[in-house]
Amino acid sequence: MPAATLVVPACLLVTALLVGPMVYLGRISLNHYDASSMMTEALTLENYVRAVADPYYRGVMATTLTMALVCTTTTLILGFPVAYWIARMQSSWKSLVTVMTLMPLLVGNVVRVAGWVGLLGNQGFVNAGLQGVGLIDEPIRILYTPFAVALGTVAVVLPYMILTLASVIEAIPRNVEEAAANLGAPPATVFSRVVWPLALPGVAAGCTLVFILCMNTFATAVLLGGSQFKMMAPAVYDQFSKGSNWPFGAALAFILLIATLTLTVLGSVLIARRSRRRVAA
Repeated sequence: MPAATLVVPACLLVTALLVGPMVYLGRISLNHYDASSMMTEALTLENYVRAVADPYYRGVMATTLTMALVCTTTTLILGFPVAYWIARMQSSWKSLVTVMTLMPLLVGNVVRVAGWVGLLGNQGFVNAGLQGVGLIDEPIRILYTPFAVALGTVAVVLPYMILTLASVIEAIPRNVEEAAANLGAPPATVFSRVVWPLALPGVAAGCTLVFILCMNTFATAVLLGGSQFKMMAPAVYDQFSKGSNWPFGAALAFILLIATLTLTVLGSVLIARRSRRRVAA
């Protein structure tokens, strides 16, 4: 059997379960909606124009982009040292550490976010601990803030970044770093001139994965951000569930998809170009 025919079942499955619904959702986004007749068949871009022109939804998109960029950058900064440590481990504990990194992914996202609610609430562990040691007299507001959303999001996506980076760093020959050190390069120079350029493909892959997850976060934004903090995924859900405005919700979903894909491709291209320049230098 030709090798190409082996991918046909998978392609058909992806087409049926992913492409088909996306095409249908795109068709819905072109329909017209009003409160009296609900959704009616049409071919109009009014939903996209409204989403782009409305200052509220522009603000929601700006908040989503800012949160995704902040969380991706924070995750990279926190995850790179851990990934390097795991990749360079030579003891029998390496498998255990890798499994422990995977452990949070075995727990549902809602369960993990609910744990953060218990930690960050006014009567939660953090405020109780701060009051217990006398640092504060009354609870401080941590829950339902952008900081709480960023903290919960980073905690959710951090394992993805660590595992992606570790797999790439592990493929970098250790003797390359040793050679640079033997030639007199200090640790900072070894990192900036050797490890970082060779790890850029992993950085691109990890940042791409984490950025996509952050752009589409839902449970974390709802449970830790509260009703006053809006991101695109909850805004799309509100249109489908509460407002029953399916055309506008579909348009918001496609705007989120286009923005995510565009920024992901641009970021990957920039990192790839920088990687080639650093390696050539």
